[in-house]
Parts: sequence; structure tokens; C-alpha cells
Amino acid sequence: MSRKKLQHAFGFLILLGSVALANAQSTSPLHLGKTIVLPGVRGRIDHMAFDLAHKRLFVASLGNNSVEAVDIESKKVVATIKGLAEPQGLLYQAETQELWIANGGDGVVRIFDARTYRQLRSISLGDDADNIRRDASTGRVLVGYGSGAIAIFSAEGNKIADIKLDAHPESFQLEKSGTRMFVNLPHSHKVAVINLATSTVIGDFKTGNAQSNFPMALDEGDGRLFIVCRNPAVLLVMDTQSGSVIAELPTVGDSDDVSYDSARKRLYVSGGEGAIAVYQQQDRDHYREIARVATVSGSRTSLLVPELGLLLVASREQGSSPAAIRVFETSN
Repeated sequence: MSRKKLQHAFGFLILLGSVALANAQSTSPLHLGKTIVLPGVRGRIDHMAFDLAHKRLFVASLGNNSVEAVDIESKKVVATIKGLAEPQGLLYQAETQELWIANGGDGVVRIFDARTYRQLRSISLGDDADNIRRDASTGRVLVGYGSGAIAIFSAEGNKIADIKLDAHPESFQLEKSGTRMFVNLPHSHKVAVINLATSTVIGDFKTGNAQSNFPMALDEGDGRLFIVCRNPAVLLVMDTQSGSVIAELPTVGDSDDVSYDSARKRLYVSGGEGAIAVYQQQDRDHYREIARVATVSGSRTSLLVPELGLLLVASREQGSSPAAIRVFETSN
């Protein structure tokens, strides 16, 4: 073959490769839109909360004993709440513009005015205040803490009751049209099922050989509970009535968050291994992994903002790379 023909053939192969790469990028379920640096944030980053009206992201910088308020449009940290004690769980109340912060270091829940960042109230739970959720039907706030309990608060911050458990609660999810709550208990290798109307444990789902069940998401419409275990790294799909495992799929290692995208019928699992595993729900009983999107090592926590079609992934400081929030755009 002549040199000219070889050059044409080589150019054609490069063109094919470029087209294939462009097609792969265009069909990816997640696209990195921007990266927001968190200056001075060191150590582990835990969970996040979002203020939709002002497009503010609140980030629990556990290792830094602070919470960062980030404007995701200007890509800037607009405020820092300092002097905390290993902040873990966050809850933003849009109606009152209040930010609840659960601190693992001293077991105190601190409530701040999210407009002025002034502390309004603090409630001591004694030990390891962790995940926070809000019951949309009652307005009550629930906080997991200690060696086995979930505290129930009124919207104003008055403690109403305790639900006792046999191990420290990690991620938990509440039904919107029912009265049940599902709670991950990794040290007991199970999921506790709680009746919120009576504040009692009414059953449990075993995770079997899969252990370290920390993240959880819920598809209430299809009656499916999504549990991510770290040992081994698997995604369990459970029936919310029987607790039986419908599907088990390999996933990214060292995960601390999973989100269910009901509009796209997808799951996003973020892991410290340095990737986001994306799954497509084919029907209520069948799921398949459609992508493994690279992040960076230590990117364990994430937050889906479905109203904006964004998946926000927190990355801790690594060597010369600063802590950051990576803003991924979801696509159809």
C-alpha cells in the first residue's frame, strides 16, 4: 500500500475513534459539569443537604469540624460554620430556613439560622449523632444516634420520643404514603423496620452474607429498598414487604451514599474507590449496571438534586488536590 493510502487509512481510523469517543461521552448517564474547590477543608467529608431556592449546598466537613455553604452557580464557598464536633448528618428546612447539624463528636444536634448562620438551639443526644431525615407527613425530624436509637423531634426542636434499636443506625428512609421507616443496622447485619405511628420496631430484613450495610435508598412506588454493602461491595434490591432479596449486583467499593432517580429509573452509588456506579431499573425486579463513572479516590458521599438534574459528589483533599464538590449532570 502506498504512503498516501496509509495516511488516508490512518486518518480514517482516528476519525472512527473520535466518533466512538464522542458517542460514548454523549450516551453517558452522567457528565461532569463543574468542579467547586473547598479551600482549607481537610479530612473526611460526610453528608450534604441542599437549599433549592438559593441553590446552596451545605457540606458536612467532618474532619474539619465545619460545615461549608456553597453557591453552586458562582462556584464559591459563601460561608463556613466553624467550631462543630465532627458534623455528620445535615437537614435543611426550607420553610423556616434552618439548618440542622448532627455532630458525631459530642452527640449534639445544633440548629442554625441558614440566613445569618447564627446558632439558634442545641440539643444533646449523648453520643454519635449521625443521619437526619424529615417526616414530610408530620414535619417531625428524626436523628440516629448512640449505640442504638433514633430520636424524634418536633419541627421546633423539642424531643418527643426515642425509638430503641440494638445497634447504631446508619442511613434510613421513610415512606411518604405509609408509616414505615427502614433503618440500616450494619453491626447487626440487618435492616430494622419501624412503625412511625407507634414508634416501635415491627420487624427486620437480614442482609445475609453481605455486611457493612451503610447507604440506603427507597423506591416506594415499586416497593423496592436499595441497600449498599461494603463487605463485599454489592447492591442489594429488597422487597419492602417480605424483605427478600430480589437482586444482588456488584458495586463500587467503600460507598457511603446511594440515590434513586425516580424520573430516570436509575441508581447512583458513590464510592471511595473513586467511581460512581450507575444502574438502570429495567422493571421492579431487574436491574443492570450501565456505567462506572470515574471520580477520585475518597469520593464516598453524594447527593442527588432531582429538581435540577444534578448529582453532587464530595471529594476529600488528597495530596496536592484540594477538597472539592464535583457537579455531575444527569442525562436521559
